[in-house]
Amino acid sequence: MPILGVIASQNRPRGFTVDYLVVAGGGGGNHDSSGGGGGGGLRCTVGETGGGGTLETALTLALSTNYTVTVGSGGAYAANGVNSVFSTITSTGGGRGGGNAAGTAFAGAAGGSGGGGSGGNTPNGGGAGETNQGRAGGAGKSNAPNYPGGGGGGADVVGGAPASGSVNGGAGGAGVATSITGSSVTYAGGGSGNSGASATNVAGGAGGGGTGGGAGTNANATNGAANTGGGAGGGSSVQQRAGGSGVIILRYPDTRTITFGAGVTGTESSASGGFKRATITAAGIDNTVSWS
Repeated sequence: MPILGVIASQNRPRGFTVDYLVVAGGGGGNHDSSGGGGGGGLRCTVGETGGGGTLETALTLALSTNYTVTVGSGGAYAANGVNSVFSTITSTGGGRGGGNAAGTAFAGAAGGSGGGGSGGNTPNGGGAGETNQGRAGGAGKSNAPNYPGGGGGGADVVGGAPASGSVNGGAGGAGVATSITGSSVTYAGGGSGNSGASATNVAGGAGGGGTGGGAGTNANATNGAANTGGGAGGGSSVQQRAGGSGVIILRYPDTRTITFGAGVTGTESSASGGFKRATITAAGIDNTVSWS
């Protein structure tokens, strides 16, 4: 090879492999016989990915090159979660739970995982999950007097429908467990459906799913957990809950060091098992990371 060709090849950015977990924001809850919010879409290269799909493929990246990162916020009341992005990988925000407006019930919304459907005299179904990212939400029921809502779908498990004759809401679907950080952690659980004032609270799905409203004042639904992509629990007219924000976790050779761009909130772990891990908990549109 000519000397100039050797120099040019030595100066080219060298490629390296990055494993990733990209979780979108969870779906918001709703009120009045409402369904839980769906977990944020989940795409992962380590252990398992969302929706029972084929494991994602790690990315080959270049040094000294900027790659976009966006961490999706959780959906506000009656809103889907926001997408999360790393480079070419986009995970879809979770679907909001179904509810009632002026006596008309409506279904859970489609999303990374689908929101649970509302209960009522004419109950509605849950929203669909995104292929290879999450599962569908459960249907609501016409079980009087509480008309319980369905659970939001999780990244791994479909949201539950209330049991026949029960006044308790449907369970939130469980999320996906991954050991990308070195320990097994579960993300993107669905929120459980609203049970009504005289019924029992039902736990949200593993992976940050919120708890639907239940006993007592019916004012005890909870938000999806932050930085898990968990869906919100179905609330009441005075409890309008939000989904949890998403998260991005990156695993790469311990010979590399990440640089976070302005506006990116992240931490880099020390080397362990031949890898470092970067956990990104907040990043707006067009923020970047790079490696040296």
